[in-house]
Amino acid sequence: MTILIAEDDPVTREAVKELLEADGHHVIAAKNGLEAIATWKSQRPDIVLLDIMMPGASGYEVCRAIRSGDRRTPVVFLSAKSEEVDVVLGLELGADDFLRKPFGKHELLARVRAVLRRLEEPAAGEMMAFGPWRIHPKRLVAEKDGIRIELTVREVKVIQILTRRRGEVVSRDELLNACWGLEYYPESRTLDQHILNLRKKIEDDPSRPVLIETVRGAGYRFP
Repeated sequence: MTILIAEDDPVTREAVKELLEADGHHVIAAKNGLEAIATWKSQRPDIVLLDIMMPGASGYEVCRAIRSGDRRTPVVFLSAKSEEVDVVLGLELGADDFLRKPFGKHELLARVRAVLRRLEEPAAGEMMAFGPWRIHPKRLVAEKDGIRIELTVREVKVIQILTRRRGEVVSRDELLNACWGLEYYPESRTLDQHILNLRKKIEDDPSRPVLIETVRGAGYRFP
């Protein structure tokens, strides 16, 4: 697998590069945001790891550029900016995960391996109904009454799991494990933000969801 790491700090950049290469990956390093965008366009890596505060273009801008034409390539933020607003913004832009600095090498490798396992899974291609929506997994779109919206890979995965378990409460840990492989990180806000983004797309009133119910203290349910 080819991994792009965009990080302006040379020590961190080289440390991550060496760690991932030792794990058997081909790693391309970019020292600023503009270089990261250019490298993504020319090399099309399998996964992108982004710092946020970079010269030329921020990690947010890089993520936005990638998502403007590619909703499948996993994007993971690696950043010291760990306030809730930073995590939320990154995930709203379409990132798959957010790893706070400083992080351990085992945690980084576990996150990368989890994301890459998701890439290797065969795509489920059959159209399915989710309330009034028709979900097309291969096309990453949902349609209803002439309305067409784009979905991310993780959003489709969440819908697939909730649909298969309709009427049952699916715990946060189950969803994290199935969609991200994060058995070891159940406190992650990644899932909650993806659910919120998904509700904004498919619920008539996201503040009063009827398709994805929150069961307090237990998880989520498609009634």
